[in-house]
This record gives sequence, structure tokens and C-alpha cells, in this order.
Amino acid sequence: MLEELNDSLQQADGQEQNASIENSTMESATNEIEIQETEVTEKQSFTEETATKAVVSAQEEIDNHLAEANEEGAIPADLEIASKEYETLTMEELVDELSTLVGHEKALLFKNQIEDVKKAFLNQYHHMIEEKRKAFYAENEADAEFEYHSPLKVKFDQFLTTYRNKKNSNFKNIENQLKQNLTERTNLIEELKALIASTDSNISDMFKKFNEIRERWKNTGAIPKDKYNLVWNNFHFHVDRFYEIVHLDREIRDADFKNNLEQKLEIIAKAKLLVDQPDINKSFRELQLLHRVWKEEIGPVDKENREKIWLEFSEITKLLHDKREAITSQFKEKEQENLTHKNEIIAQINALSNEKVANHAEWQNQIVKLEALRDVFFKTGRVPAEATEETWSNFKNAVRNFNATKNAFYKDIKNEQHHNLELKLALIEKAKANVDTEDFESTTPIMKQIQEDWKKIGHVPRKQSDEIWETFRKTCNAYFDRLHDSRKEEIAIEVEAFEKKKEYLETLRTFELVGEHKTDLEAIKAHIATWKEFGKVPQNRRHIEGKFNKILDALFEKLSLSKKDSEMMKFSNRLDQLSEGNDQRAIINEQIFIKRKIDELKNEINQLENNIGFFSNAKGNNPFVKEVQKNIEKHKEELQLWKDKLKKLNDI
Repeated sequence: MLEELNDSLQQADGQEQNASIENSTMESATNEIEIQETEVTEKQSFTEETATKAVVSAQEEIDNHLAEANEEGAIPADLEIASKEYETLTMEELVDELSTLVGHEKALLFKNQIEDVKKAFLNQYHHMIEEKRKAFYAENEADAEFEYHSPLKVKFDQFLTTYRNKKNSNFKNIENQLKQNLTERTNLIEELKALIASTDSNISDMFKKFNEIRERWKNTGAIPKDKYNLVWNNFHFHVDRFYEIVHLDREIRDADFKNNLEQKLEIIAKAKLLVDQPDINKSFRELQLLHRVWKEEIGPVDKENREKIWLEFSEITKLLHDKREAITSQFKEKEQENLTHKNEIIAQINALSNEKVANHAEWQNQIVKLEALRDVFFKTGRVPAEATEETWSNFKNAVRNFNATKNAFYKDIKNEQHHNLELKLALIEKAKANVDTEDFESTTPIMKQIQEDWKKIGHVPRKQSDEIWETFRKTCNAYFDRLHDSRKEEIAIEVEAFEKKKEYLETLRTFELVGEHKTDLEAIKAHIATWKEFGKVPQNRRHIEGKFNKILDALFEKLSLSKKDSEMMKFSNRLDQLSEGNDQRAIINEQIFIKRKIDELKNEINQLENNIGFFSNAKGNNPFVKEVQKNIEKHKEELQLWKDKLKKLNDI
């Protein structure tokens, strides 16, 4: 796998400093035969003594990029795929993006983008799974096994597998090729050393063979990164030796130096143009290519110009490096702002988790707030690399804590709903037990109470809600349909009774007392009995009872009855009407009214008796005392009347 190869190569001990033919300084050999074939193990560069740290830092960065590009291969400008804000894309868009990257001919060059896509997709996928799991357990038992199959996830995994297979299939080829190229370059160094050591060849033949070695060197592919600088320095050390050996043929050497100088001045001119380009990253990549040509393809120049042009090129490199660092610094500031913003969002999510939420509606509002915060979090840009994992972990923990609190609430609701389900099932059984009864008079209040109790019970699990409601509704409807059918006949009878009472009422209006107390009383009782025999009238026509009562009241006033007898007869008639109508509420209200009257009379009697106590020394014939005693007796008689009414009412 390419990442593992790169990591292992980067861990090797590489040469820390670079050397170039332009900045190499050596003492000229006085005797070609006496020159020692010493391998280069350290950087021999004028920059160690003359260049500033900034220039060295910029150059080292260029060298590192060149070494990596040599090993991994540079991304051609027409093949580049820029990174995106993947956190803002949907899962479908992320799958399409992964398909584009993995399907690319040079997919292995886009490992960073692929990792970013993978991270963004899995984050959204795990959140979606959490929501699906919550919905599943809201409708199922706690011990039910949750499963969810996502075709989109399967497709995503297939693209990742394709990418891994590409990496695995190329790993050995890359490793073997790097080793093979290293061997070839090492052999070229040995050939160059042998050419330098040869004494038989003339200068022309040596230059011809020398140029062949240089051409083969340029065409040899990448080598392991940790060997790049050492091998390059070694090769150019011997190139420098070659020119020192052939210094006697100055015409040939000077022509070569001049040609190399012209090419390197052209590179400097191109580098200067890069400084003013707006796209600093593009400029930096082009600068790397110029450095590669400078080091790999162009030979040395004369010592007089060597340090001068290299210093000029290095200064341009520093300018571009500084511009790039400035932009990088701006990005870092933005990343730091993003980090602060994301930490604030995490704090808000934690605050949501700690809020006291008492009902479903409030929790739904909290969930909306969380989703809004999540969206803002993902739309906020990158954070510093060193804080990425910690920020992501804190965010996941905050969301997880919120969901845990929410799930605990809904778990309690779920338990309550199961309890409500048991209560409603019990009411259904109770209703079913009464649905076929023929005793409508006693059963109807029970069925109505069952309906009232049903309304008071809270929600049940959604999965059973519709089913049990339908069962309950059908059971109640079955009973009340039977009740209404039975009432049709009763209503017809009640309408007939109303017509009879209406006709009889007209007869009663013409009734006159004969003046004989007993005869008149029996006649009134007979009218009452006849009225009762007619039976109940429809509820909406019971006003006829009031008309009958008014006629009776007028007759009782004409009749020489005591007040008590008259009141009791009228009260008895009223009770009969309440009993016929089976109006329990009216009976209860009557009972409450009578008890209140009894209490009022008792209080008045007590008050009067207390008032007499203040006149204990007064004579018995005192007019005020007599009046009070008279009132006491009157109240006691009225109290007894109400007590008799209450007793009669309680007997119903």
C-alpha cells in the first residue's frame, strides 16, 4: 500500500542537507591521478556560510518536495482535483465525489481528498443510523434487534474497496521499481567514476560518454526518498570532478559552462515571473519544476558565476516561499477562528443536553436546535490539523450525550405508554363485557364512564394506537347502536305520552274545586295519578311538567291544606317527575339544595337563641323577646319541613 511505503521511506535516515553543482566548492586537483574517490556524505554548499536561514529553510522545503515528487510522481496540472468543503455535501454527493476520485487514472495521488470524503460520509452515515435506531426503538420493544441496510453505504464501501485494491496492486511494483532505479543510478555513478579514472580515452570520447551517462541519469525514474539527496550529491560530486579533470580542454569546458549558464539564467527569468502570479500555490509548483530542471537536467557553470546565479535563484525561491507562508498563516488564522466557532457550537450542544425538558413538544424543539447546530458545525471550515481529532471527538461526545438524555426521556415515555396500553386494554375488556346487555338503564352510565376514563389515559405506543382505538370504537358503537335502536320504541311511547298530557292539561285548566276539603283533595290526587299513568315525555318536551306543576300549585293554594301538607304533596310530585326522567344529576342537585337550606335554618335558629340569651333578665311578656321566640318556632317548623323533604328524597 502506497501510504505504508511512503511512511516507511520517510522514517529512514536521509541526508538532512542538499548540495548542488552550483554551490559545491572544491579545491582543484593538481594531479588527476591523485584525486581520491570519496563518497559525498555531507552537504558541501556555499549556502552554509553565506545564505541566511530563511533562504536555507525555503530551499530545504523545495528539496523535500522534489524528493517526494520523485518518488510519488507529480500531479499534472490538467489532472488536479481540488479539495472541497466535503462536510457540506450530501451523502449522495459524497459517493459521487468518491467515484470520481477512485475512478481517476491516478487515483493514488488523491489520497488526502479520499480520506476527507470518507470522514465526511461516515460522519453523516453514523448520524443517520443513530436516527434510524431511535425511530426503530420508539416503535419496538427494547430487546428487539435493530438492523438497517443502506444501498448507498454498500456503494460507498465498494468504491473504497476498489481504491484499496489499487493501492495493494501497485505497492510491490512501486517498491521494486524504486529499488531498481536506485541500483541503476548507483551503477551510473560507478560508470562516471570509472570514466574519471580512465586514462586511455581522449577528451572528445570522454565528453561523449559523459553526456550519455547524464542523459541516462535524467531518464532514470524515482528512487527512495531517503536516498534522493545522498545519491544526487554523490552524482554531482563526480560530475564536478569530471570537469576538473578535463580542465585542460578549456574550449570544450567553457562552451558547456556557457550553455549551462544561459539555461540557468532563463530559469531565473521564469522564476521572477512567478513572483507576481496571483495563484501562489501554482507558482510554488512551477518553481519546484524549475528547481528540478536546474538540478537534474542542467550541468554546472563556471565558478565565477556559480555562486552568484545560485544566490539569485535562492532569493527568488525565498520570496515565493515567504508569500506562500503568509497565505498559509492566513489560512491558519482562519482555521483557528473555525476552531473557536466549533468549540462554541459544542458548548451550545452540551448546554442543550443539560436543559430540563418535560414533554415531547419541547424535545422536538430541542432536536430542531441540535440539527441547526450540527449544520453550522459542518459548514464551518477546517480547523488546525493538531486539533482535528480532539474537536471531532468532543463534537461526537456532545451529540452522543444529547441523544442519551433524549433517549432516556423517551424510554420513560415508552414505559408510560406501555402502562397506558394496559389500562386501555382493560377498558376494552370491560366494554366488551357490557356490550350485549339488555339492562340499558344501568349499563349506559357505565359505558359513558368507560369513555370518560379512556379520554383521561395518555398516549400508547404508536404501533398499537390505531388498532386498539379501532377495537374500542367498534365496541362502544355496537353498544350505543343497540341502545339507540331500543330507544326508538321508547321515544314513540314518550311522544304519545306527551300528546296525552298536552290534551289532559287543557282539561285540567277547567277543573274547579267544589269547596269540600276531602273531596277536593281526592280529586287533586286523582289528577296527579292520571298524569303519572301517561308516563314519561321526550326530554325536549319536559316543559309540559312545569305547566302541570303551576296548575297544581294554584289548586293547593285554594285548598285549605296546611302549609306542610301542601309543600310535601308538591314535593312528592316533583320527586316523581325526577324519578321518571332518571335524571341523576337533578336529583343530586336537589339533595344539595335541601341540605344547604337545612344548614341555613339551623344557623338562623342558633343566632336567634343566642340573641335571647342577651335578654335573660327581661320579663316574659317583653315584646322583643316574644317576637324572637315566634321567629324561632317558625324556623323550626320550616326546618322540620326540609328535613322531611330530605328524608323522602333519600328514600328514592
